[in-house]
Amino acid sequence: MNALQPPDGRSVDVVCMGMAIVDVLTHADDAFLDRHSMVKGSMDLIDTERALRIYGDMPPAIEISGGSAANTAVGIASFGRRSAFIGKVADDELGEVFAHDISAAGVTYLTPTVSGPAAAAGTARCLILVTPDAQRTMNTYLGVAASLRREDVDPALIAAASVVYVEGYLWDDPGAIEVIGVAIDAAHQAGTAVAFTLSDGFCVDRHRDAFLELISADVDILFANEVEICSLYETSDFEEAVARVSDHVRIACLTRSELGSVIITSEGERVSVPAVPADLVDTTGAGDLYASGFLSGWSAGLALDECGSMGSLAAGEVISHLGARPQSPLSELWKDHR
Repeated sequence: MNALQPPDGRSVDVVCMGMAIVDVLTHADDAFLDRHSMVKGSMDLIDTERALRIYGDMPPAIEISGGSAANTAVGIASFGRRSAFIGKVADDELGEVFAHDISAAGVTYLTPTVSGPAAAAGTARCLILVTPDAQRTMNTYLGVAASLRREDVDPALIAAASVVYVEGYLWDDPGAIEVIGVAIDAAHQAGTAVAFTLSDGFCVDRHRDAFLELISADVDILFANEVEICSLYETSDFEEAVARVSDHVRIACLTRSELGSVIITSEGERVSVPAVPADLVDTTGAGDLYASGFLSGWSAGLALDECGSMGSLAAGEVISHLGARPQSPLSELWKDHR
């Protein structure tokens, strides 16, 4: 299949796979990060004890359903496209909140809830500290989100989609690696494109070899920011990373904050897309929403520059407020923007 064009006749545009997480967001200063030995801008996996300690010290916070791929699925639905999400929550209060929120946003969500003794770990939550410079530092307790299993993947759903989108954070759950393989195999058999996001520079550090193998063998569309793509190829030279990734995937979407994004294809095409100006409040979800815009455009058969512009628009909307999901219908913003 030529991943530069979406397959025809699919009933779902994008199936997203990832960690189902409830975000707990608050503003904090650098002293708070120092007090808890946090690296600004990073995502750290934490245990129950550390989660309770950080939460107990946090200023008043808001709770919003999140998770990287789930945010992307919601963004796609906000563009008026058809998305589905695969991810696990527990049969608890936060699980109910997550399931309600993502379904209300227009995303198909059918993954079975974890119940019984296995639900004791609880629905995942991410404690997010937003500093005055709008950087977000994330501390994630995975709970049952790290319990995806092969029976949670419906090959028929994958076959019904134009693209399946997988988040890199899933590699932090060893059991999910088999599940991702099931989804990718189903995608290959059905002619469904495979999209992948590197998720986080620290995530790349943890799984570099696995990511390189996956990207070169199975990924059609790659999403990464400048830090992540340079980390993947262990270089400080963005252009070197660009040259190397073009040999591995058919489309690479590389975001560069206020510099916009660069879209590279294996056929030698390079498209530069400007950022959409926005009042910067919180960078949480910027990459997730960029992916939602690009994939919404790609699944509709739009040109790469338009796909990138949709990504920039969605990223600009989400960084203008606290939280990782759009507050305004992206379909309407796109109509006004075009």
